[in-house]
Amino acid sequence: MNETLIMTILGPDRPGLVEALSALLEAHGGNWEESRMARLGGQFAGVLAASLPVQSLDGFVQSLDGLRRQGVQITAHRSGDAPAAPAVEARLDLVTHDRPGIVHRVTEALTRHGVNVERLETRVASAPMSGEALFEAKAWLRAPTAAALDAARAELESLAAGLVADLEFKDPHAD
Repeated sequence: MNETLIMTILGPDRPGLVEALSALLEAHGGNWEESRMARLGGQFAGVLAASLPVQSLDGFVQSLDGLRRQGVQITAHRSGDAPAAPAVEARLDLVTHDRPGIVHRVTEALTRHGVNVERLETRVASAPMSGEALFEAKAWLRAPTAAALDAARAELESLAAGLVADLEFKDPHAD
């Protein structure tokens, strides 16, 4: 029987970090299932879902100490997989002039309607013509009902008008 571990990894970026983690996982009979990893501010940051045989869990978690001694912070938690409730999915794409508080205002509106952010990707980039800082976000959303998603969309469209933002809802599986 396998169990899923959810891990967070943070440490100085260097070649071989992902390889070292994957080697430990393989040595304990584990399977790398899903991850999001990036270099952020000179640091390596990642989240990883991996499944391992139950009898290998403790040995795998202890083997992470070698990476910890190299300055990598790693946490590992059993997932306790709960079945996902039926829901309506959507993807939100947002582009606006960068300013503090954008993520808070958007997520506050989503939360008000019971919409969960399943995944969020953001970045600040220069506008092609003016060079101004643009905030870009893609959010994969899960709402309890179509009505809740529609209500959140209406509130976000009103918010976008105030931010002078481009806001688009898409199929969550597009691109």
